[in-house]
Amino acid sequence: MKVLVTGGAGYIGSTIANALLDHGHTPVLLDSLVTGPKAFTEGKIFYQGDIADRALLERIFQEHPDIHSTIHCAALIVVPESVEKPYLYYRENVCKSLELFHNLAELGYTRVVFSSSASIYDAVPGFKVTEEAPLKPNSPYARTKYMMEMVLQDLSRATPLRGIALRYFNPIGADPKLRSGIHVREPSHVLGKLVDVALGKLPEFVITGVDWPTRDGSGIRDYIHVWDLALAHLKAVEQFDHVLAKTQSTYTVINLGTGQGVTVKELVAAFERVWGRAIPKREAPPRPGDVAGAYANAERALELLGWQAQHSIEEGIASALAWGEKRKAVLGYA
Repeated sequence: MKVLVTGGAGYIGSTIANALLDHGHTPVLLDSLVTGPKAFTEGKIFYQGDIADRALLERIFQEHPDIHSTIHCAALIVVPESVEKPYLYYRENVCKSLELFHNLAELGYTRVVFSSSASIYDAVPGFKVTEEAPLKPNSPYARTKYMMEMVLQDLSRATPLRGIALRYFNPIGADPKLRSGIHVREPSHVLGKLVDVALGKLPEFVITGVDWPTRDGSGIRDYIHVWDLALAHLKAVEQFDHVLAKTQSTYTVINLGTGQGVTVKELVAAFERVWGRAIPKREAPPRPGDVAGAYANAERALELLGWQAQHSIEEGIASALAWGEKRKAVLGYA
């Protein structure tokens, strides 16, 4: 099948595109290249442009009328930047997604798999959240994801649009074949920063927030290999109609995580084991928008998609390190 992937030149979107290709499907990429590198689109069907551009969407569907579904990954994602530039985040993430969803419904391409985020959850005792856990997005970035979910849900009730929102926990690692990985020069993701320290691009790793009510004071997360994440999207588009029939709904939400909570300090220790040496590190207060964290109850993903995470944290770390060594050859910069 053909699948439209918005944000297809990004870290996650490009990995999803590679997973689709590896399983016999054809990704059609739409990306503005504001953040994603053009190198990740090579060898694939690619359109450069804005997700809110109606004329461009019409052209894509005219040239590929057999597109089965849309995976919507395009978004700005840096939490501290969203605190500093909320207008930018609401415009790019919410306003443009609203136009995208409206246009998809009008053009008759009504299956949408939406890249959402576990950052919308409120803190709960024990930190493990189901899809029914209370929501409390604590940054403009998280609130944009929450709003986009509400838009998709409301449109699915009022129009032919149908939606599956996949709430990501914390992606790590790279495509196992090293075709793609974290591409930003100064990554905000914790593992990207650890790799940059290991490769000498940063002098030290800063553990931001060490007074959270967790077992060691550092934030708790659910670190999921980006390839596992991509395979969940593959299953979501392959089983889209079946999932909504099973839930008897026009819209459903599914957590994507390992089901295991790992603190930042524990991740650093695992990184040092894989790297084979200690890295320089220090502790600091939390950044604007940071939260204690959460990890997934991933039972619904197993029930509805037949999916569960297969790769360990150590595998994610090893692939991130390997990509860190290779990415200059792919992207032209280290």
